[in-house]
Amino acid sequence: MSPPVHRGVPALALILLAVACGGGSSGSGGTTFPPKPPGDPTLPDPQYRASYLSPFSAGCDGGQAGVVYTNAEVEPMVAVDPTNPSRLIGVWQQDRWSNGGARGNMTGVSVDGGRTWTERSAPFTRCTGGEFSRASDPWVTISPTGIAYQIAIAFEGQTFAAGSSSAVLVSRSADGGDTWSPAVTIILDDASAFNDKESITADPTDATHVYAVWDRLGANGGGPTWISRTTDGGASWERARSIYDPGPNCQTINNQIVVLPDGTLVDFFTQLDTTPSSQTLRVIRSLDKGLTWSGPIDVSPVQALGTRDPETGTPVRDAAILGAITTGPDGSLVAVWQDSRFSAGQRDGIALSRSTDGGFTWSTAARVNRDPTVPAFVPSVAVRTDGTIGVTYYDFRSNTSDRATLPTDYWLARSTDGGATWRESRVGGPFDLAIAPYAGGLFLGDYQSLVGIGSTFVPFYVAVNNGDLSNRTDVFASLVTSAGASASVALAELLDADAPMRASTAEPLPMTPGLRLKLHESARRVRERRLTR
Repeated sequence: MSPPVHRGVPALALILLAVACGGGSSGSGGTTFPPKPPGDPTLPDPQYRASYLSPFSAGCDGGQAGVVYTNAEVEPMVAVDPTNPSRLIGVWQQDRWSNGGARGNMTGVSVDGGRTWTERSAPFTRCTGGEFSRASDPWVTISPTGIAYQIAIAFEGQTFAAGSSSAVLVSRSADGGDTWSPAVTIILDDASAFNDKESITADPTDATHVYAVWDRLGANGGGPTWISRTTDGGASWERARSIYDPGPNCQTINNQIVVLPDGTLVDFFTQLDTTPSSQTLRVIRSLDKGLTWSGPIDVSPVQALGTRDPETGTPVRDAAILGAITTGPDGSLVAVWQDSRFSAGQRDGIALSRSTDGGFTWSTAARVNRDPTVPAFVPSVAVRTDGTIGVTYYDFRSNTSDRATLPTDYWLARSTDGGATWRESRVGGPFDLAIAPYAGGLFLGDYQSLVGIGSTFVPFYVAVNNGDLSNRTDVFASLVTSAGASASVALAELLDADAPMRASTAEPLPMTPGLRLKLHESARRVRERRLTR
C-alpha cells in the first residue's frame, strides 16, 4: 500500500459560469472560496477535496485494453461511524476505464467530519495488492461498534466470454478505515455468470450481522438477487444464495438493503422485465435477519429516459432505472429515482416516494428538482436525526447553447415536512460535464452519496475539474448547514432565500407504444453499459 495522503483544502470547480479552475494536478489541493454571504442561496457551502492524483503506477493492472482515465475518480459512497460521527469513511473508483471498472477502488478516511481526508485502499485489484485486474461499484458501511466493511465487484475479461471471471469481494477494517483485511471472496463465477451491482449494509440493530446483496446475471438469461451474510462480525461469511428470482426473462439490479428500527430488513431493487419491456422499483422484506424473504412489493414503475447533452446528443451515463433508498429515525422509508412523468415524457426529473408502514404501501411520486425544464439525474437521499429529508442531484440549469461545453450543477434539496415542500441550495458547480470520463456516456458514477451528521448534510460526490484533461474529476465532501432556497427559474425565488417549493405529485404516464420504446431503449443502454467487459 502506498503511504497515506492527507487532503483537506477547501476546493470546488466553479462558482460562476465564467470562472474556471484547473483542479488538483498542480498539487495545490484546489481553491479556497470566500465565506458565503448570509442568505445568499446561489453560492455553495464549503467544499473539501477527498481524492487526489492517482497512486497507481502505469501497468500495475497487468496491461488492459481500453482507455484509462488516469487521475479520474468516479462513483463515491460514504458512511458515518456510529461510535464517532466525526469519522467518515468514503470509497470510490480510481482511474476509471472506458470499457468497464477501474484500476482499483480507493478509500478516504476523515476524522474531522469531512474537512480533511487520508487515502487508503483495500486489496481488491492488482493495483491495490489484490488479484483482479479491475474493480467497480464501491460501497461501504460501518457497524454499531465501529467495524467498517467495504465491498466491490472485481472481474477479468469480457463478460460471459471464455476465460472471464467475476467476484464479489469484502474487506474489513477494525481501526476506523486505517488498515483493511485481505479480501474475502463471497462468490466467484466463470464465464457462465456475471456478479453485478452489489451493496453492503451493517445491521444497526445487531453488530454481528452484515448483509451483502447483488444481482447474478446468467449467460443464458435471468438475473436473480443473491445474498451473503456474516453473523459473527466478519469472521466468516455464509455461502451465497438466491433470495428472489424474477424469472428467466427478467433480472433485478441495484439491490440495496436498509434496516428498520425494529430489525426488519428491506431489500430495494429495480426489476427489469423484457416481455413486455418494463422497469419497476420493488422491495422484499425479511423479519429474521435475511434467512427468509417476502414476495415482491411494488414501489413504483420507473419511466426514466436517460440524459443527454441537449446540444450535441452525447449520452450521459446516469442513474436511469437505478434508485436510492434510506430510512428515517421514525422507521419511514424514502426512495428516489429518475423519472420523466413530470414532463410528459420529455426529460427526467427526480421522483420521491415514502412508505410509513415498513414498505407495504408507497406514496404517489413527487417531484423534488426545482427546475422541471432541464434534465435532472443521479439522485441520492438521506434523512437526518431530526427527520429532515435531503436529496442531492445534478442538473443542467446553468447550461448554455455552447456545443463545446456542458455546464452542470449539483444541488441539495431539503424538506422538513415529509416531502411536502422543499428548499434547495447549490452544492457545487457549474462545472463542465463534457470533459468527464466517457464510459458508455459521460460518467461521474451510477450513484453519488449523501449522509447526515446532526444538523449537517454531507454530500459526497464527484465534480469535474474544469479545463484539466489530466485530472478530469475528483471526489468532494461538502458540509451543508445553510437553510435557504436555491437559485431557481423564477427571479422571485432567487431573491427570497426562504421561499419553499411545494412538491407536485404525478401518476405514471399512460404506456403508449412510443413511450414503451423510449423506456426499452433506456433500459437497454443501462444493461449494455453494465456488460461492456
